[in-house]
Amino acid sequence: MEILNAFDVAAIEQAASVLASGGVVAFPTETVYGLGADAFNARAVARIFEIKRRPRFDPLIVHVAKKEWVFDIAEHVPLQAIRMMDRFWPGPLTIILKKQPCVPDIVTAGLSTVGVRMPSHPAALALIEALGRPIAAPSANPFGYISPTRARHVAKMFRDEPGIILDGGNSRFGIESTIVSIHDGMIILHRHGAVPVEELNSIGETVREKTAGNVCEAPGELPYHYAPMKPLKIIDHLDEITVSASSYLGFKEAEKQPPSRYVKYLSRDGDMREAASNFFSHLIELDRQDIDVIYAERIPERGLGKAMMERLMKAAKKCTA
Repeated sequence: MEILNAFDVAAIEQAASVLASGGVVAFPTETVYGLGADAFNARAVARIFEIKRRPRFDPLIVHVAKKEWVFDIAEHVPLQAIRMMDRFWPGPLTIILKKQPCVPDIVTAGLSTVGVRMPSHPAALALIEALGRPIAAPSANPFGYISPTRARHVAKMFRDEPGIILDGGNSRFGIESTIVSIHDGMIILHRHGAVPVEELNSIGETVREKTAGNVCEAPGELPYHYAPMKPLKIIDHLDEITVSASSYLGFKEAEKQPPSRYVKYLSRDGDMREAASNFFSHLIELDRQDIDVIYAERIPERGLGKAMMERLMKAAKKCTA
């Protein structure tokens, strides 16, 4: 894949031209890098599934450049959705809504609903506006692997694929969007993400987590996900490290040196936003080392910590399955 400067107007126009002709482009968002196609072009969207080796039952998120576009995509936009759009858009919140027929079934995995969000990254907005149509995009990584937060991550993951990567710098949040739906006036949480539940509660909404079911209604709902190639084990204490040929991912700096070959700290002083921004990039770097296992310190489950722990638990579960 060819890497272009996402802040160059000519590069945006070139990428939009690729999308308009049915191609696929990797682009930056404030959460992670996405692999996008014209959301109304079913054949182009199918190419995303092929590149990622993503199962067709796992729906994609549709990205818009203006709030008004939602009314062309969704059959009905409840008042709670409008309130959340006003508060969190542009930003890392995806809202699942009843879809219009114009949204191809391949985008929604055949479901009658579609997840929509308006990213805040200026390059993402510029690309969508240049195309003049919504972009369907999952994270720009092989299915089930760690999400990329740097253009170079995408380039290494898809080094043999033709196409364009727009380099917009490091992702600000480093964690995917929070995903919610609305049922009977209740906000249902499908995935913890860059908008903490506490912030949703702060606007007067009642939020409850989705109960387990057989239907995958949103990205990230599968039991195994976000996993490195190496086995990952979550620990509470350094004395649980028994393999010397290992990597250690700490939430904050440890009082003593961990007995691992490679060590990374998400935040020296335990700052949640800094930790989230480093989360996937540190995991990718540790996974590439010559080690047998990755040990990850348990992260306090408050604010963004809930999103990080959700991903660590899914990665650990995949490794032990």
